[in-house]
Amino acid sequence: MATVNSNADSTDLTPMADCSVCKHQSSLLVAGCCKPGDCCVIANSGRQIERFFRANPSYASDYTQDSFWERRAIAARYLPTSQLQSLLDDPDEAVRRVLAYRVPLGWLARLREDPDREVRITVADRLPEPELELMAGDEDYLVRAYVAKRLPAGRLFRLVADPDNQVRRNVAERIPTVSLALMANDGDVSIRRIIAQRMDSEDLELMAKDNDWTVRYEVALRASPALLEHLFDDTDEEVRLISRQRYDALPLTLSGNTSP
Repeated sequence: MATVNSNADSTDLTPMADCSVCKHQSSLLVAGCCKPGDCCVIANSGRQIERFFRANPSYASDYTQDSFWERRAIAARYLPTSQLQSLLDDPDEAVRRVLAYRVPLGWLARLREDPDREVRITVADRLPEPELELMAGDEDYLVRAYVAKRLPAGRLFRLVADPDNQVRRNVAERIPTVSLALMANDGDVSIRRIIAQRMDSEDLELMAKDNDWTVRYEVALRASPALLEHLFDDTDEEVRLISRQRYDALPLTLSGNTSP
């Protein structure tokens, strides 16, 4: 049971628990291991509960079934790993989020389809690579974005047409260069720019007629002499200018320009 401090200073809203109902009053309180309003496990104050378990971590196991979600969540941070399994099905997402960070990798499969996105994001960030592809179809784009960051590059093909731009952007930054052509017509211009920046120069002709001038500009920055010549007549002045500048800076043997 906790109350608000009723001392003379009416602005002090520090939660104060009733030590008379606490089982630690004759042990930890007497020994100075807890303190009302500061280091207290029965106060409905996350700060005080955290201080209590930091000072008395061995008592965390006594609170895994507590009725207050925050007390269970904080206790979970201090439990020995061997005692975490019973909390995997805790009804509160804050508790399961702690579990997602702490449980052994072999237990993460039980949290892979957790209803809370933050839990699943943490799972996607920790799950061993061989199991990670199982989360590539997650309904939440942020989970899939984490998958796209960690999935082996050779396994990213199933995400090249993901409906979310951030997921595809992560894919574009990591997919093997030989497969970049699969994304050359992506609907997001920022993704097509990434493709133009990473694509092998001999494949850039695929993007030389892109409808966005910034993509064609990226092409011009890396295009072969032959492709640069095609860009001399580009509809955008910036593309024409960089194409001519690059072409003129090429060694004569590469540009084919033998005029004095």
